[in-house]
Amino acid sequence: MRHLVLSLCLAFSAALAHSAERAIEKEVVVPAPVAQVWQAWTTRAGIESFFSPQAEIDARVGGAFHIHMDPLAEPGLKGADDMRYMALQPMKMLSFDWNAPPSLPEARQQRTFVVVRLADIDGKSTRVTLTHLGWGDGGEWDKTYIYFDRAWGYVLGNLKKRYETGPMDWTDWMNNLKKAHAEPAKS
Repeated sequence: MRHLVLSLCLAFSAALAHSAERAIEKEVVVPAPVAQVWQAWTTRAGIESFFSPQAEIDARVGGAFHIHMDPLAEPGLKGADDMRYMALQPMKMLSFDWNAPPSLPEARQQRTFVVVRLADIDGKSTRVTLTHLGWGDGGEWDKTYIYFDRAWGYVLGNLKKRYETGPMDWTDWMNNLKKAHAEPAKS
């Protein structure tokens, strides 16, 4: 009997480990009140102050959460084109669907989702926790996971900097994009 119980426990543990979904989890403390951080995630000016040089934002369930890392690119290749807010709990949580960068077209055809949680620390600082879920396995999924594991760290770092030193200046970024778009395509 003891052997059977042990076998069942091992089988159950293996099933739990197998079913655990991989996720990217990042956290940062931002030196700003929750209301200001909420505005950063839910307005065009807010997104453009730390996340991307251009955005289309409509902060409602089903509303646009279009993040254009390359505003000069063709539609569909600007970045997180056609993403949507999935849920909003004012001053506490927001979520949106997400896709892979254009350089990973197979994974880009699918969608993952991101949950951002805000927690007041002392009325002057906010803990921002970001969780990115919905990953497939192998191939471009693994490359996409690695890409966003790094990228979300930069995004949250830029959010913190936005309140420490001011909004992001996208001038150099845009100048580099202009140069890249002006260069002839390499074969």
